[in-house]
Amino acid sequence: MALWLTRADVRSLLTMPEAIDAVAEAFRLLSAGETVLPLRTNMSVTPHGGSLLAMPAYTGGGIDALGVKLITFYGDNPAQHSRPAIQGNFLIFDPRDGRLAAVMEAGYMTAVRTGASGGVAARYLARPEAGVVTIFGCGVQAPHQLEAVLCERPIQQVWVISRSSHRAATFAGEMCRRFGISVQVAQDVQKAVQQADIVITATSAHEPLFDGHWLRPGSHITAIGAHLPNAREVDSVTIQRATVVTDQTSACLAEAGDLVIPLAAGEIQPEHIRAEMGEIVAGKKPGRTSSQEITFFKSVGLAVQDVAVAALVVKKAMAAGVGTVLGE
Repeated sequence: MALWLTRADVRSLLTMPEAIDAVAEAFRLLSAGETVLPLRTNMSVTPHGGSLLAMPAYTGGGIDALGVKLITFYGDNPAQHSRPAIQGNFLIFDPRDGRLAAVMEAGYMTAVRTGASGGVAARYLARPEAGVVTIFGCGVQAPHQLEAVLCERPIQQVWVISRSSHRAATFAGEMCRRFGISVQVAQDVQKAVQQADIVITATSAHEPLFDGHWLRPGSHITAIGAHLPNAREVDSVTIQRATVVTDQTSACLAEAGDLVIPLAAGEIQPEHIRAEMGEIVAGKKPGRTSSQEITFFKSVGLAVQDVAVAALVVKKAMAAGVGTVLGE
């Protein structure tokens, strides 16, 4: 018998601190070679203008979970069918016998685990006393990135930057009420970057969002928005000035223009990438090494993170009696 977990079910069960710990462990297991992470499959559904993406993974160790995220992308859905362009579900199996254990809505879980990866980065790379965050973008991912950083560092001030001043103001008000800290729309982008202890980029931008010379010594940057080799959120100066850490280097070098572009231009060399996050979590390589060091974390998202967080959700659901039991 398997469980069906709705978005509301997942939301009621999953907390950010737990997600951060689960993602950190997934990074550690990836570094230890205790995961299986095949390449993502993208299958076109040409007659209907859509595509199906499959992202399977196995995470061993104390997690010991097997699953696959299935995402459909139909760009015309909002206009033609009044449905979201992106829809997804996650299937988790018992790794011992292959039995289906649960099916859950994947959107909320994915948003939280992506935020959690930024929380892990803050834990290991941001200065312990970091108090000011500047966040570019106020879409679906922004609240989760902010919540994760608040779990890890004593943030007192948040500056928000968006192409839409109305959306930025709405976001600032909502986050201020939710977290009880000062969240304001930045009127001066340069000043907001110069004041930041942590800069978060969570946008759909294809060109750099700020001048890397503006970054103060000791700052940390988490970049999660650009997933194309010809798109980037930060410039080459930022990368050159920073200690670079990835969620998985091979994936970033295939997808992340933030690193692909300066590498292709000869502005950095491959060895400029210090470590994968799992190596830092495992203690194999250092995270932040000084109060003046600028650090940069690039995440393109990994299925092992999904599996780790999904396994946590299913464990909590079974303990709490949450979800709908599906028949044999």
